[in-house]
Amino acid sequence: MQSVIRIILQRLALGFLTLFVVSIVIFTAVNMLPGDFAQAILGQGATPEAVESIRRDLGLDQPPITRYFQWLGGALQGDLGNSFAQANFASFVGADSGVRTTVAQQIAPRFANTMFLAAVTACIAVPVSLTLGILAALFRNSVFDRATNVTTLTSISSPEFFLAYVLILFLAVLNPVLPSLSNIFEGMSFGDRLEKTLLPALTLTLVVTAHMMRMTRAAIINLLASPYIEMARLKGMSPMRVIVKHALPNALAPIINVIALNLAYLITGVVVVEVVFVYPGIGQLFVDSVKIRDIPVVQACCLIFAAAYILLNLLADILSILSNPRLRHPK
Repeated sequence: MQSVIRIILQRLALGFLTLFVVSIVIFTAVNMLPGDFAQAILGQGATPEAVESIRRDLGLDQPPITRYFQWLGGALQGDLGNSFAQANFASFVGADSGVRTTVAQQIAPRFANTMFLAAVTACIAVPVSLTLGILAALFRNSVFDRATNVTTLTSISSPEFFLAYVLILFLAVLNPVLPSLSNIFEGMSFGDRLEKTLLPALTLTLVVTAHMMRMTRAAIINLLASPYIEMARLKGMSPMRVIVKHALPNALAPIINVIALNLAYLITGVVVVEVVFVYPGIGQLFVDSVKIRDIPVVQACCLIFAAAYILLNLLADILSILSNPRLRHPK
């Protein structure tokens, strides 16, 4: 038990170190974006004095190292700063009537929408992938196995926006079953929200199913030649029971890893899908903020993406350790 706790603590420490390094990369990359927010908000006719005044009010005139540690210190305390774009112009020039909008207030509803989309996708993709993987392993080298591999490889090889437009064509234009745009707003009923989320969720399902299905198939097939599987067969167990009861539990470690990676993608890789369907999630907010150079929002979105990816990978490692006795008791 102590060895498991030590391994988990090592993984957590490595995860926090990785997130710290990533935060440096995020801050550097965002601040290297071309353009200037002060210049963009004032337009081409802005005077140098006005631009400098706004930069001073926003803290953009400070050295990058100072701004980085101020941002990092605030993020550690849960303060992601104030949004440039959502602030009243009067607050930029020092007027008392200006009201600033915090980044957390702007991101919170968008992040909730993205999590809802990811949850709907996971509820569809994970059972479908595991079922297809088990059936492909059970009937390997059959017509079903080949057809499933070709279909999933085709879907994963196609860009997300292409799959999105294909689904829009067939499910919203030619056969108006689902809405083509995801007009999500506060106060919607669960049924309406689910209906408007279903088309982007199906798009993401087509993207992530192949990874999980193929890993499930490969992990189970790799175990079918094991002696205990042969013994179960000799006892007269049905092939499906052998796979589900004996092979699948021992194949959980790689399957958990690939599921966690794809769940991380559902949070961090939804940018293109949200833009296509105009889904009001964090990916859409990220793209809009990059366009107007809203640096605090862009940095916060990138940090959330990185933290979600790292934490889900850590969760996959921990679950793999707990599900595999050989990892719990390393030599």
